[in-house]
Amino acid sequence: MRIAEYVRFDAVGLAELVAKGEVTPAELEAAAREAARAVNPRINAVVETWPGDDVPVPGSTPLAGVPFLIKDIGVSMAGRRMELGSRLAAGNVAGADSSLMLRFRRAGLVTFGRTATPEMAYSNTTEPVLYGATRNPWDLSRGAGGSSGGAGAAVAAGVVPIAHATDAAGSIRVPAACNGLFGLKPTRGRVSAGPDFDEVFNGLAVQGSVSRSVRDSAALLDQIRGPEPGDPYFAQEPPRPYAQEVTRHPGSLGIGVLTQAWGGRRTTAPVADALSRTVGLLESLGHQVEEVAVDLGADWDEFVLAGARQWTANLTASVDELAAAFGRPVDSSTLEPPTLASYHYGQRVSGAQFVTALAMRNRVARSLARYFDTHDILLTPTLPELPLPLGTHAEGAETLDGLGWLRRLFDLSPFTAVFNVAGTPAMSVPVTADAETGLPIGMQFAAGYGLEGRLFRLAGQLEQASPWSDRTPTVWAGNHTGR
Repeated sequence: MRIAEYVRFDAVGLAELVAKGEVTPAELEAAAREAARAVNPRINAVVETWPGDDVPVPGSTPLAGVPFLIKDIGVSMAGRRMELGSRLAAGNVAGADSSLMLRFRRAGLVTFGRTATPEMAYSNTTEPVLYGATRNPWDLSRGAGGSSGGAGAAVAAGVVPIAHATDAAGSIRVPAACNGLFGLKPTRGRVSAGPDFDEVFNGLAVQGSVSRSVRDSAALLDQIRGPEPGDPYFAQEPPRPYAQEVTRHPGSLGIGVLTQAWGGRRTTAPVADALSRTVGLLESLGHQVEEVAVDLGADWDEFVLAGARQWTANLTASVDELAAAFGRPVDSSTLEPPTLASYHYGQRVSGAQFVTALAMRNRVARSLARYFDTHDILLTPTLPELPLPLGTHAEGAETLDGLGWLRRLFDLSPFTAVFNVAGTPAMSVPVTADAETGLPIGMQFAAGYGLEGRLFRLAGQLEQASPWSDRTPTVWAGNHTGR
């Protein structure tokens, strides 16, 4: 299969070709590899590839035979490296498949490589020392977001139609917004992260994907959702497959719009214009839209402080475990300045402070739940500005402590982390683009706990009303003249 033909299909479309016998999984993998060779030298999204060893049965699932990439954190594949984007874990090889990896295999996906992540996934840009910066295929001077920036850039550039991603504060939605993709953060407990990652950030982190089509994300979530025995979190199973929700009419929804972020971060003019156009589109589709103020349940500074304590305490435990496992020091030779500063901050977090931070998590969850008692959806920009130039996050980072670094991350992405804390589903949808630069702008839609189906119905409607599949970035595998 030629690359120009390969990139025309989403994952479900490719699997349908496999089911019909029109192409083999091996031919699709070869096309994906060729696509990676064509674009990766420019975007640096894929950090390693290997021969796929999965042999899916054609037609056995809606994704059987589709080439796939996993993120370099959050999922273990037996015999393959998982380095967490860090020199501290360089050379780490997984001894067994994690529960999620087993589900990817059962879904019929052919995993042939891993994508870049910032160190420990502890940033919303993907510029780790270990791999170097991942570049945005729409503008190579800008970042691809994070922490699933490698996945976002690879999917946007046409290497694969869908890729694994994780999200602890926006790490699915931020790269989706930066790269013009669809990305849905599931409800806490929707997808098992066991047995090794299930308590990462005390339930803030979830597993998912970024994709070019809505139906691909729905199909994959159908394949990987559900708990494993002993999981600490559990979300009630949906009444029907998410793949069916994508084509169902969402009805007339009550949608609140939050134009400015908690904490006072101002939305820039290009994003505010895109938000206004999105509101107009929603109203034309029959939804009831109104501007709202949403009570966070806490002062913003209090929210950031609790987040810093919860995040850094978790980070410190992970770093200590890795250092002991590999016999490496915890210093500037193994960790980048923001990670090292956050590690030291986490060492000073007391047990009482940590418990208080968890109580904050529950207050925010209850406050957001009260909002969703009166509204079906909350709409915000995914990010307050266009994708940032590479290097923006690092400016002066060496002077920040762990609290200062998290405050910077939350300031640059102030709309996303709240829904991780609350545990509710939220999605970034590439409804529109900046009129001047053509850069994608993501709009974030959130719903109440367990209501991914509502989001998929709305996303399917928006995809039909304002299609984005024909928008392609500057670096696009489909432009490659190879076989």
